Amino acid sequence: MNSDDGPRHTRIAIIGAGFGGIGAAIRLRGAGFHDLLVFDRGDEVGGTWRDNSYPGCACDVPSHLYSFSFARNPGWSRSFSPQPEIWDYLRRCADEHGVRPHLRLGHEVHGAAWDPDAQVWRLDTSHGPYSAEVLIAAGGPLTEPSLPDLPGLADFRGETFHSARWRHDLDLTGRRVAVIGTGASAVQFVPRIAPQAGHLTLFQRTPAWVLPRRDRRITALERRLFRSAPLTHRLVRAGVYWGRELQAVAFLRPALMRLGQAMARRHLRRSVADPALRERLTPRYTMGCKRVLLSNDFYPTLARDDVDLVTEPITRVTAGAVVTADGRAHPVDTIVFGTGFHVTDLPMARTIRGADGRTLAEHWDGSMYAYRGTAVAGFPNLFLLLGPNTGLGHNSVVFMIECQLDYLLGALRHLAASGAAAIEPDPDAQRAYNVELDRNMAGTVWTTGGCRSWYLDAHGRNSTLWPGFTWSYWLRTRRFDPGAYRTVPARAATAGVPR
Repeated sequence: MNSDDGPRHTRIAIIGAGFGGIGAAIRLRGAGFHDLLVFDRGDEVGGTWRDNSYPGCACDVPSHLYSFSFARNPGWSRSFSPQPEIWDYLRRCADEHGVRPHLRLGHEVHGAAWDPDAQVWRLDTSHGPYSAEVLIAAGGPLTEPSLPDLPGLADFRGETFHSARWRHDLDLTGRRVAVIGTGASAVQFVPRIAPQAGHLTLFQRTPAWVLPRRDRRITALERRLFRSAPLTHRLVRAGVYWGRELQAVAFLRPALMRLGQAMARRHLRRSVADPALRERLTPRYTMGCKRVLLSNDFYPTLARDDVDLVTEPITRVTAGAVVTADGRAHPVDTIVFGTGFHVTDLPMARTIRGADGRTLAEHWDGSMYAYRGTAVAGFPNLFLLLGPNTGLGHNSVVFMIECQLDYLLGALRHLAASGAAAIEPDPDAQRAYNVELDRNMAGTVWTTGGCRSWYLDAHGRNSTLWPGFTWSYWLRTRRFDPGAYRTVPARAATAGVPR
């Protein structure tokens, strides 16, 4: 729904219509909160799974775990879901759970500021102003593409685009394609476009640890069983969850990564016959320090005669080539950036202003922090989904979102019962929580693995991942803890200001 005919004030405003925003709307409606609006700049729900439509796009978390527990999907076609199925799942969730009337699609939120006099959030959107008593930021960390600042790029005469903004209108047949980046997106789309391109040059800064992708088709018999006997689907989901939780042990005790590294090296040996190419594809850091990738066809693609792997740093771009530090010019007419996203420097943080008028970005000063990864001192009635230190290296972030939704509902019930206008974390409680996080992070592979990853912020702090098992996060969020918050007393309604 895109109508602007409804009221401009709402009890709860949600920014983002991906897993976080749709999940929040469903749970809020189920708990009796119906006065809510969901804003999204896109023309359909889906978030990351709407925007990332590059060839071969798929999830690297098993399908049965990559869905809401309250909206399980027994119909996944494969053990690792392709992007169209995940996007279809989110659209179906919006349809079946009554979210559509609350949607404001095509509404980009340019800014949100807490009004301490009216005790509401003021939203500046592409369709005009709105106000809300509670603001839920569900934009997600994998939203804004990150593009490298390459000298001469503006002079390039060919086509350029980021993998998250795939040019489906551009036929790559016969083109000389440069792919910059070898992360989670590139390992999926490079094998798909290499046979199509005339020649593909892949520019690698740091090699990744790559494990086999244990993907298979889920049979029609299995799908019928999951539908007719839901308990079997719950058991499969539970088995996948606990299997993934066991993997966390190696991330927390990096010495145990030796087994995973041996598997990855064997995978590389079996896939690439050329010892010189294998050497350039072998990481020099501990597995898990950067994101572990899953692929069966990435390595064989790099062994093709019409594919080159370049490991020299890029120095500049000319009108028709990418130039590397060895002085070599690599002729290309298309550049595809597989360079990831703004994760630790969220653009949204520059648009949300708290009680003191400063933005989240100004408060964070290069290093994100929150209480329970969900609320921030100085920002009354603001709740973040997949906020600081809620990302994962081993399990499903959908589980983390659900933990946060339980915590959010507890906070809203407390707010309603207290009669206060707003709540926000106590600064001392927030500080103590983050000290504990940093202490738990020390000794993990993310801080001792010997690499520089997108998990680390400008200060070298891992402000992205949860440093433990997901069940330990569930324990911390299963109940709202009002003692860690301070309240903003309600004032008499200001004349002309919606309440």
